[in-house]
Amino acid sequence: MSKVIIQQLSNEELESKGVFSWPVWTKEVSRFDWTYSGEEHCYIIEGEFDVETDEGVFHAKPGDYVIFKDGLSCVWDIKKPVKKHYNFY
Repeated sequence: MSKVIIQQLSNEELESKGVFSWPVWTKEVSRFDWTYSGEEHCYIIEGEFDVETDEGVFHAKPGDYVIFKDGLSCVWDIKKPVKKHYNFY
């Protein structure tokens, strides 16, 4: 199973998860290493980025619902400033 999952969810699905009440994270164009301690779910509001993993490169854009699995080590390569709702499980 992939450590990065990108999905398209309906507004009803997003609302049922409470996504729009989750905190918001923003980040400028940059490149950095990251390791997840906990599973993160996020909904991309603005921006575009690549997440480079040992499984390949995953591209995320506005409207994507992304799950980053616990323990994932990756490189974030932000192409356009990011704004996302996020929650850890």
